[in-house]
Amino acid sequence: MSAKTTGKAPLVLASTSRYRRELLARLGVPFEVAAPDADELPLPRELPVDTASRLAVAKARDVARRYRDALVIGADQVADVDGVAVSKPGNHSTALRQLRALSGRTIVFHTGIALVDAASGRSWSRMVDVRSTFRSLTDDAIERYLRAETPYDCAGAVKSEALGIALFESIESADPTALIGLPLIALVDLLREAGFDVLAG
Repeated sequence: MSAKTTGKAPLVLASTSRYRRELLARLGVPFEVAAPDADELPLPRELPVDTASRLAVAKARDVARRYRDALVIGADQVADVDGVAVSKPGNHSTALRQLRALSGRTIVFHTGIALVDAASGRSWSRMVDVRSTFRSLTDDAIERYLRAETPYDCAGAVKSEALGIALFESIESADPTALIGLPLIALVDLLREAGFDVLAG
């Protein structure tokens, strides 16, 4: 059943992340995917939480210009250690260095979520934080994890939906899907505010 047959605005996910695509699919509603054109570099002296919030909105607004009748979802996640952003490693050696530095420490994953109604220009946004404390990790444990998951496209080399969950001693959040990059509880709330109820028949 398409969004058109239900009378609802089509949903568009402004992201090329397969992790976000898989999460959104859990809601069982039809959607399209479009790549946003957004510079993901932080602004000078910008705090990680502000970067995540700004980019979530920017991604949604960029794609909304191409989908004039859609509800467009944007999201961005920034890993934060004591006010310093932790990037996606991109390769094995950087991931190893990152996880060595994070061993035994607490990291906050800031996940910004935004929704833009392309037809009206209205927008809604929310920030969901996940406070995660790492176990003390040996080099052998880190190597086993990296070889198994190759999480080089994940902030801080953390792929929590798989073996990466074993890296943590504790995780605190009101929205467990936020750690993977798309906080579904917050998104359902934003969609409802925009008149799109995923539970409606």
